[in-house]
Amino acid sequence: MNVDSMRIGHGFDVHRFTENFDTNKPLKLAGRVLPVQLSLDAHSDGDLVLHAVCDAILGAIAAGDIGEHFPCNDTSLAGIDSAELLDRVLQLADSQQFRLINVDITIIAQVPKLSPYRQELTASLCSLLCLGSDRVNLKASTTERLGYIGREEGIACHAVVLMHTNA
Repeated sequence: MNVDSMRIGHGFDVHRFTENFDTNKPLKLAGRVLPVQLSLDAHSDGDLVLHAVCDAILGAIAAGDIGEHFPCNDTSLAGIDSAELLDRVLQLADSQQFRLINVDITIIAQVPKLSPYRQELTASLCSLLCLGSDRVNLKASTTERLGYIGREEGIACHAVVLMHTNA
């Protein structure tokens, strides 16, 4: 691979928890609903892992950000499955002849404890991104009870992607 054909992208997303659990909007991360009594305040389904990955891909291909492509004032996107947003971003990358090499993700959350779900979330990402498990890494961390995440007010995610183009 030529260095000029490789691009790195970084994405970040954060959402606050709703005051009460909404059965119509359960906590969804990396395309999977978690069996916890938490909901996120979001225009879409609130899957901040997929949102961060979308932003990272868009950054790598120099195509703006997720808010530019999928604005929160677009009523047609209300409650949309973030896997659909990711699919659209992957199609855009493909149309510009970019393909994913690998993804590295860090979820920052005081709650819920994510280690029991790590393998399931990673497998979901592998499927959604059409990548092998040797190319998808997912980590979880807390803020040691510091800040809004430590106070259990929300959850955040960073994603970094490496992409390659033959163009």
